[in-house]
Amino acid sequence: MNLGAFSCVILFSLRTGSDRILDYSGLYQKDPLITLGLSLCLLSLGGLPPMLGFFGKIYLFFAGWANHQYLLVIVGLVTSVISIYYYISVIKMMVVKEPQEASEIVKSYPEINWGIVGLPPLRIALYTCVAVTALGGILSNPLFKLANTAVSETPFLQDIIATANSIS
Repeated sequence: MNLGAFSCVILFSLRTGSDRILDYSGLYQKDPLITLGLSLCLLSLGGLPPMLGFFGKIYLFFAGWANHQYLLVIVGLVTSVISIYYYISVIKMMVVKEPQEASEIVKSYPEINWGIVGLPPLRIALYTCVAVTALGGILSNPLFKLANTAVSETPFLQDIIATANSIS
């Protein structure tokens, strides 16, 4: 999610020379790929379903709750809600309806040219991150089962469990 968001920010910065959030206003009219990629990554970072970030936060909060870390879970939930507000405000800014509401940077947005040195790897990173973030949420159950199986079957963990059971 972070890599996808940063690749969108880097692509925008390389094309416009600007890194100000206000300059993203109206971006969907000129570059829908960056707008979609950044929107999906920000929604996932905020923890909105069905993105992968939602399931990651759910598992993290459940683990904290099971470990009696109630204050940390509450702080995590509150900060997640606050972050969603800021992420959605950036998305809303990129998707303004009227062309005259677009920033001057977006109005003079250069033609999209993926042949420039360094841009093809960023494009691949963007596609990969957006696909993993979006599809990872949909396919999260098989992914988490695979991760759980991989961790639970490690010899190191098996030795620790056997030692703990023999002590009890």
